[in-house]
Amino acid sequence: MKQLMGGARRRAVLVGGAVAVLVAAGVGTWATDTWPFDGKDTYCWGAWKEDSGPDFLSGDALDEDNASRTSKETVPTPGRQRGRCTVALHSERVSSDGGKVVEETEITVTYGPAPEGAAKRMEWIGGYLGDRAMPLPDGLPGATDGRHALLVLPKGCDTEHGRPTAVTLDSMARSVYSDSTMPGDAGLGGSQSVARLLVAAANHAMEKAGCAPAKPLEAVSPMPTLPEDDEDFFTRACRIRGLEFDKNESRDLEYQVGAVTRDLQSCSVRTQAGEGRYFDALMVAQPRLSALFDGATGSKAPARGWRGTGVFADDYKVVRADCAGQRPLTVLMLAPSLHETTPYFAAFANAVARRVGCAPVAPGGSSR
Repeated sequence: MKQLMGGARRRAVLVGGAVAVLVAAGVGTWATDTWPFDGKDTYCWGAWKEDSGPDFLSGDALDEDNASRTSKETVPTPGRQRGRCTVALHSERVSSDGGKVVEETEITVTYGPAPEGAAKRMEWIGGYLGDRAMPLPDGLPGATDGRHALLVLPKGCDTEHGRPTAVTLDSMARSVYSDSTMPGDAGLGGSQSVARLLVAAANHAMEKAGCAPAKPLEAVSPMPTLPEDDEDFFTRACRIRGLEFDKNESRDLEYQVGAVTRDLQSCSVRTQAGEGRYFDALMVAQPRLSALFDGATGSKAPARGWRGTGVFADDYKVVRADCAGQRPLTVLMLAPSLHETTPYFAAFANAVARRVGCAPVAPGGSSR
């Protein structure tokens, strides 16, 4: 009997240990189909579960008075290749001076093709791939800055006209006072967490739309981090020759070096007051990300001396050029026309081309 009791006790310890492991692993399984418990609300086509990782999904998010979490979604189908889901948090409290404060958070995931119009699409691409965005892990074609994210889906999900389909994630958090509104933290848990949220939603959306690949997408490797912080004392932006500013001009500006890889590079210059855009420069070479530019770079060189095809519009400039017989690169600059000058764009285009071993794209460049 004692031996039997000992065996039962050992089995109890093993079972208890297994449960502990499952609980400890919970944070890693919130964005998958492996959650071991029932009775939890799910969101975004079943991709996310209540109490399973990021703060906005936790019970703690509902601790405030009059707090609620709501969701709504439109499911993509094989016949309707668009979908949208939103998770919203709302709470109210009384501030120290007796005023009412409303806390609002909203996370939105959208499934569908890239915008059709060229100008809108360029702004859309720059908004997700530029500034502080870093590439998604494991070679996934996309990027995130921890608040927004984009993932381009496999070719099997393209529209009938060949436009790539993407999944995007956007977040908003704010505290609304009687006389002001302050931005807040949406509780997404950082870029690594956002990458997993995005991939989980993408996998479930593709299943609903009937274009899921045989093997689900995964984001398991660590996210890369920004190479350096923003800089507000400079004369040369992003360490790129040709992006020079005089001391008086740069005094009211700051720049951010974003991704610097063979697939993606970005440089953003902002006005410090209000964080307004001065210009955003972007290079894309990753094939599925490059597909976002298809049909938007024209059929001829944008100006004399430029290599490849491109378009110089009022609020954006985009050029696509071959790179030593390998995959082409695309360079994009977004800016209010009174700020951006073509020499800035030429300097950026030639600098990134030289870095990845391509011939100059703009006139006056050198391959040395």
